[in-house]
Amino acid sequence: MEKVTLDAVDSRMGPAAVKRPLSDALDADGVALNYYELAPGDSFGFGYHRHADQEEVFHVQRGTVTFETEDGDVDVGAGELIRFAPGEWQLGTNRGDERVVALAMGAPADAGATEMLRECADCGGRTENRIEMTDDRDALVTVCEQCDAETGRFT
Repeated sequence: MEKVTLDAVDSRMGPAAVKRPLSDALDADGVALNYYELAPGDSFGFGYHRHADQEEVFHVQRGTVTFETEDGDVDVGAGELIRFAPGEWQLGTNRGDERVVALAMGAPADAGATEMLRECADCGGRTENRIEMTDDRDALVTVCEQCDAETGRFT
């Protein structure tokens, strides 16, 4: 058995105001478990993405998250859950004025290959992107695979 408080787990840089990776703290090796707080405009992911091998479930505890999906936008409010099968495209974003609190669970813990699309102004549309750490290690950036332009910066 393992027990941990949220405050004992450091938040990581990224597109969310708070992301606390709980799997290691709980010694959970079969599931990826992350606690999120999304300020207005924040997202769970760095871009519209899909995981080759991982099923994901999001439980929204407070606020409303709008998930962009292949079937259109889906709003998920407090007390609701949404599941994505491996290979399904999605991106959850807080489009409201209220802070979102949510728990994300993914199994298996290793998501396998992850494809991510972001808007690239230089290429004029959505392109595949990768995530890199800046040289001074103070931010993560998304970079267009086609032209190497920076498409996002996250602290």
